[in-house]
This record gives sequence, C-alpha cells and structure tokens, in this order.
Amino acid sequence: MSIEMEMERITLEQLPEMMVDVCHKLDRIEKAIASITNAEPEEELITISEASKFLKLAQSTIYGKACKREIPVIKKGKRLYFEKKELLKWVKSGNRETSSELFDKASDYINKFSKPKYGR
Repeated sequence: MSIEMEMERITLEQLPEMMVDVCHKLDRIEKAIASITNAEPEEELITISEASKFLKLAQSTIYGKACKREIPVIKKGKRLYFEKKELLKWVKSGNRETSSELFDKASDYINKFSKPKYGR
C-alpha cells in the first residue's frame, strides 16, 4: 500500500497519537546512530594473543615487556589486557628520527650556543 493511500485513511483524531509514535521512533534512531558514531573501536580491550597478532610479536616477548613495564598493560587477576589505542601509541613512541632530522637538530643546537654574546 502506498503512503498516499494510508494518509487518506488517517483521521485528525489519530494524528496526535501517530506523531507521538513517530517522535519515539526518531528518538530511538538518533540514540542508535549516536551509539554507533561515538563508539571508538581503538578503546576495546584485547587479550595477549590478540595483542601478539596486532603487534606481530611473540606472546613471550609481550609477557616479558609487560613484566618490565615497557608496554602499556592492564592486569586483572592473572590475566593481561591491552587497549589497542595505547598499544598503537606505544609503537609510535618508538619512532626514530632520520639522519637528516638528527643533522638539523645538531646544527640548531650548535648554532644556538655558537652565537657571540655581544654584537660585533
């Protein structure tokens, strides 16, 4: 049945009730959309086996790093959990500078301290 045909059958007495129903449905749709868009998948907790696959490291290596507090970990009882977001941040923190970046930093440092104190 088309919408036009259904609209013809609606009476003025039915309209307020239908509008309330439509508003409730819209509220549910908005909440569903908000829960989907606000969810951050990087915040999910993962197990050591999932962390191993994500980082491409052996589980024993991850256990060792967790024991030495070299890697962000959440310990609950005997289990270890990891946040993907934190693991990604941890991996990125190990970013090494290129030779040219190191050269530029060294040059800036030397220039900073080699300037004469008095204008000549």
